[in-house]
Amino acid sequence: MATLSQIAVEAGVSEATVSRVLNSKPGVSEGTRQSVITALDVLGYERPTHLRQRSAGLVGLVVPELENPIFPAFAQVIEDALARRRFTPVLCTQSPGSLSEDEYVESLLDHGVAGIIFVSGKHADTRADHERYQMLLDRGLPVVFINGYVDGVPAPFISADDRVAMDIAVAHLAHLGHRRIGLAIGPARFMPSARKHEGFVAALGTHLGLPETEARSWIAETIFSVEGGAAATDELLEQGATAIVCGSDMMAIGAIRAARAAGLEVPRDVSVVGFDDSPLVAFLDPPLTTVRQPVAQMGGTAVAALADAISGDPVASREYLFAPELVLRGSTGPAVDRG
Repeated sequence: MATLSQIAVEAGVSEATVSRVLNSKPGVSEGTRQSVITALDVLGYERPTHLRQRSAGLVGLVVPELENPIFPAFAQVIEDALARRRFTPVLCTQSPGSLSEDEYVESLLDHGVAGIIFVSGKHADTRADHERYQMLLDRGLPVVFINGYVDGVPAPFISADDRVAMDIAVAHLAHLGHRRIGLAIGPARFMPSARKHEGFVAALGTHLGLPETEARSWIAETIFSVEGGAAATDELLEQGATAIVCGSDMMAIGAIRAARAAGLEVPRDVSVVGFDDSPLVAFLDPPLTTVRQPVAQMGGTAVAALADAISGDPVASREYLFAPELVLRGSTGPAVDRG
């Protein structure tokens, strides 16, 4: 590495100023910073990682996996929106056995990305260490988060309103005469699940008059998968549920399977509501009634916020909640007392 004095002479600044630039300290003008970086290049020394010029065209997109069709849907919307703004997305998928989110981020930083969009990442896990995101912001890297929220992290958060989603699902089932409505949901440690918990309990109180303790007894916590949805449905059917709201469309597929395995018909004996409106759920048997996430609007807003931040324009660091929409199909019907 060049000595501070060599760099200072070449850049025409003090050694103290060189030190501030090399250590990313504030109080240095952009012109002076560029002079120091140019001096490094002229002297033939490799720039420190944090001073390497970011490619204006690369944007990291970190998603949890691609087996759940809602994540490819988000990826496609975001990639299309980035392409329209002449950014090239770098898709990072956390499939089993692949790199972790932190390892992907390290790789993205090595490639000099201009920003990162996280979809349902560690920011959705209330037990995770969120200091990782503050470190990115301290480096000046623009980041945007989809579906999840971390209090105190100054960045845009884009989420579907999970509480409203539960209210419209329960209201629909209550209108059909259902009084024993269950919720098959993922672990409450994840923010979207926790909010669905809250929204479901509140909705049972609003539409059925159930007290909080009784409402919570109709929640079966499981894992976000087809198998998890089936296991939760078995539990809820044993309680006498005639309708089941699910935390995802994948879980709803499991709920339908479990109902059929129990000798029940959907929707004649039990109604099922999903969440996401993933591609192809309209073609299930029966077609799935679900609560649609506004993926196009959420993805477009995330890209717009990131692009503004990359350009240096001010972006409000807050959460933006998008209203979900109930999509009526064939998996819900009038309540029937199964005794």
